Amino acid sequence: MLQELKSVCSSRNVFSSFLFLLLCAAFGTRMGQLCGRCIQLLRDFVAFVQRMSSNLVQGIKECLTLISKCSCLKQNSSKARQLYKPILQPHERVTAQEFLQHIETGFEMSPLGKDPLEALRTLAFSENPGLQQSAALYYLHMSQHINVPLPVEHLEPFYALLRSADLEVQQMSSLSLVNFLLEGNIDKELVVQMGLLEPILDLLESEDPTVQCNSCACTMILAVSESNREAIGAARGVTPLLSLANSYDPRVQQNAVGAILNLTQSEKIQHVLCKEGALPVLTLLLESPDSEVQDTLACVKLLQSLGMLLSAHKTDPVIVGHTACIIKNLSLSKNRQRIIESPCVEGLLQTMLSTDAQEDSLHYVTSCLAELAKQEGATLCMVQWMDEPLTKCLVRLAGQVEHTEPSFQAASIIQHMIGHEKMMPLLKSHTREIQAYLENFLTHQEIRFQQLGISTFCRLREDPEFSLAFRKSQMAKLLEQVRQQTEETQELLRAAICHEDC
Repeated sequence: MLQELKSVCSSRNVFSSFLFLLLCAAFGTRMGQLCGRCIQLLRDFVAFVQRMSSNLVQGIKECLTLISKCSCLKQNSSKARQLYKPILQPHERVTAQEFLQHIETGFEMSPLGKDPLEALRTLAFSENPGLQQSAALYYLHMSQHINVPLPVEHLEPFYALLRSADLEVQQMSSLSLVNFLLEGNIDKELVVQMGLLEPILDLLESEDPTVQCNSCACTMILAVSESNREAIGAARGVTPLLSLANSYDPRVQQNAVGAILNLTQSEKIQHVLCKEGALPVLTLLLESPDSEVQDTLACVKLLQSLGMLLSAHKTDPVIVGHTACIIKNLSLSKNRQRIIESPCVEGLLQTMLSTDAQEDSLHYVTSCLAELAKQEGATLCMVQWMDEPLTKCLVRLAGQVEHTEPSFQAASIIQHMIGHEKMMPLLKSHTREIQAYLENFLTHQEIRFQQLGISTFCRLREDPEFSLAFRKSQMAKLLEQVRQQTEETQELLRAAICHEDC
């Protein structure tokens, strides 16, 4: 790529040569680190120079901006580190010796005094990886033994260590920060106020799983605070977390999911998460074979957040659909009781009342509620929230047979709630509509509709008022037709089975 640029620029004027020098200064020997995308961008740049079009300057600006932001230039491979060996400055050598002496003589698990702290700061901000490793190792050791709050001055060296080009320094410093945060030795809001959030989020884009794991853990713990959640959202920390939630490393995946779940506690960040595509990611994660990921996703915090999402965005069919799908997937496991105790059931029921509801979102909502209704505890919870508008909505949906799935699922929900004392008066005010959709079900081509119609008819017939209404209708005639069809089908099956046996 470097040779391509050189050949093009040499055939142009002084301005082209200047551009070539500018590129060399901007990227230098890191040209060999460029990913395929950035190489293509530079080829586009070459084309700009060749055409010398009027928008050349703007093209150059956009091209260099895109390349400079790419994560490939943030990578620091071991090969690159070997090429650059910074000289150990005399004052750094003396400082390192003094710090070593301090550790050897009377080292205690307590914050450093003024002089050794200054020495530690010198090591941390050094360009020499060996000295930075010493500082990072000291912090790691402290984080595993200290039992008192860490003074604010001790946070300053972390900025340099987290920004280090050395992978071992990144690993140790990020892990020590996790330990300090877990033990409560560092105030979570103070970490963000000291400017450490930016390097923590930058480490999310590392290619090293250990660094990814630690930076996700840091973000997860910081996101417990409301102000920190807003800061993470403002710093565009959501996107890399969603990417790492699909990591093949289970440690990285678990911590990324944990961070996302903590972020969902903010109404403000929920909008960002939805916009960045968090719901489809969570839906896919529910299919993960990793039980720890499943347990993390099924936590009370997630269910609370899903209920809040339904309440705040019940007119958005995309959010409603994805949220209902997540709840349904959770309900298929051992988490139904958690769902029942969360705001999810009420949220799902209320979304059906939205005039903006679309068939796809209604399909997911009714399907989720029908799955939950298979458990008596969930049915009782639904009955608790049922009123005249919701009952009317369910009956109306059940009657819209042209919308196959919402119709079937709505009727299934009604069937499960029949027999509960509160429901019967609500259903009786819609006797005519219920009778109409049951007649449609009995003549439906799909057997599942016929079976649901028959089971609903049998349960409602136990009530005297419904029984009287059914006797005055065409229901008996329709049931007889179903019986005859069933007998004919059985005869055909017996003949087919007999033929196979022969």
